[in-house]
Amino acid sequence: MSGIFYGVGVGPGDPELLTVKAIQVIKAADVIIAPKTEKKEGSVALSIASPYLKPDVEILTQVFPMVSDTEILEDAWESNKQTILALLAAGKKVVFLTLGDPMFYSTYIYVFRLLENSGYPIETVPGVTAFCAIGSKLGYPLVEGNNILSIIPATIEEDKLEQALAMSDNVVLMKVYKNVHDVVEKLNRHQLADKAVMISRCGLPDEKVVRDLDAIGDEKINYLSTILSRRS
Repeated sequence: MSGIFYGVGVGPGDPELLTVKAIQVIKAADVIIAPKTEKKEGSVALSIASPYLKPDVEILTQVFPMVSDTEILEDAWESNKQTILALLAAGKKVVFLTLGDPMFYSTYIYVFRLLENSGYPIETVPGVTAFCAIGSKLGYPLVEGNNILSIIPATIEEDKLEQALAMSDNVVLMKVYKNVHDVVEKLNRHQLADKAVMISRCGLPDEKVVRDLDAIGDEKINYLSTILSRRS
């Protein structure tokens, strides 16, 4: 029997935000793949899905390094791919967990592209994105009427970031952990700071909400941090 590969979005942090389909797929899995960026870290996605794991499921941790060395990346990707293909060849139901939605700034996208022509069936199960969860949690409408919403990775080139902020009525800023002070300065300059809010680790036990971005000091910003803002 041929195996099947699932990409399952587990949402931003709260296990109750998983879809019914996501829970059903996780409960039926033979193998759960928990992605990590480093060997020393735990898998946030796995901790979110943990209430729904069956006792005898095989849990496989795969490291997807966040480095710029092409050789290291290619070796890691190829090794992970071959491991997954071996499981599928054995007829396993393999579930790859991913934070938020699988098709939104996700490691799963790269895995999907590696496997999409492998001959094995692939099914992607959507999940709640962090910015949607934040908007609902805080009563913060993301966009309305004819306003323009831009979803921006704060790590893009500075000129592209300036252009996006200049043309947008509402913004979602992802990946702000690297240059948050520069991002706040730009939001102020584009009249987008007064109503801005940042949440780190939304839905997790150590969630943190910051409503005054100018008050962010030297504290290190968590990787799972998102800023919502709208023009004053």
